[in-house]
Amino acid sequence: MLKKNWKKIALAAGLSLTMLTAACGQNESGEGGSEGSGEGSGSNGSSGEESGESSGEQTESSANVGEAVDYTIVGIEPGAGVTAATNTALSEYDNLSGWEQKTSSTAAMLSELRTAYSNEEPIVIVGWNPHFKFAQWDLKYLKDPKNAYGEAEEIRTMVRTGLEEDMPGVYTILDRFKWTLEDSESFLLEAQEKDIETVAQEWVDNNQDKVDEWINGVESVDGKSVELALTPWDSERASSNVVKLALEQKGYDVTLTPVDPSIVFESLANGDVDGSTAAWMPKTHGSFYEEHKENIVDLGPNLEGALTGLAVPTYMDIESIEDLEPAE
Repeated sequence: MLKKNWKKIALAAGLSLTMLTAACGQNESGEGGSEGSGEGSGSNGSSGEESGESSGEQTESSANVGEAVDYTIVGIEPGAGVTAATNTALSEYDNLSGWEQKTSSTAAMLSELRTAYSNEEPIVIVGWNPHFKFAQWDLKYLKDPKNAYGEAEEIRTMVRTGLEEDMPGVYTILDRFKWTLEDSESFLLEAQEKDIETVAQEWVDNNQDKVDEWINGVESVDGKSVELALTPWDSERASSNVVKLALEQKGYDVTLTPVDPSIVFESLANGDVDGSTAAWMPKTHGSFYEEHKENIVDLGPNLEGALTGLAVPTYMDIESIEDLEPAE
């Protein structure tokens, strides 16, 4: 369990983020949509349709993008891994000289995106999927020739050292837990209209065969406590609530604790929580993992094909980060 003083700090950080980003599902948009790449996104850096122009042959519209957006990338929370990757991009791309990343919250970024999109105005945002914005709006990732955001990522399950010996049933279920990008996206589509806990129960009810693959042969217990740490983003709230219900089918009493990404890894390394299904690897949370990996057990991916990068509406006539002009 989280130590009392540490938990107060962690929960304060997690609660503030949760209040800002719980809207990433039913409250952040106020509109329907599914998570994931949707139309016009494809793989990281893919634009759907090629412009036929090289990065050195910029159109008048692409040359004016920087001025139109005030040389600003609209970001999310300062503690997010994709925020750090965007800072890397700003330092590695010479053509981003004079640009800045505006950090705030996921909900604030989506509000700006919604306004810009409704007026067909240019905007450059920090993007990731699974996330419903790619289905709600026609967006595309900008190509990333310098690979500042890395390749497609995995969302991994990690546990504290000693969990296999202390609670082999929990270890087994967490180790077996796998779902697909399609699973996650269909879940998050439903979560635009309902709360995540309700959707989690419906998903488990409709996919008991998958849940059985995770829990079969695991010995039942009588209310043994388990604590899982998670980031407060909807894709991780989704997976954590599904795993919670699977563990509860075997009699475990499960607590979900949303915290900042860095605290997920710190709490695992300290043994303050038992596990997490929220680790984006190898890029997004890679630095946190490297700091604590000697005291964490990596159980491998529970979801493959996650993406991060800079994204723009498809009506913008740019295809690559290198199409952006430096500030004068």
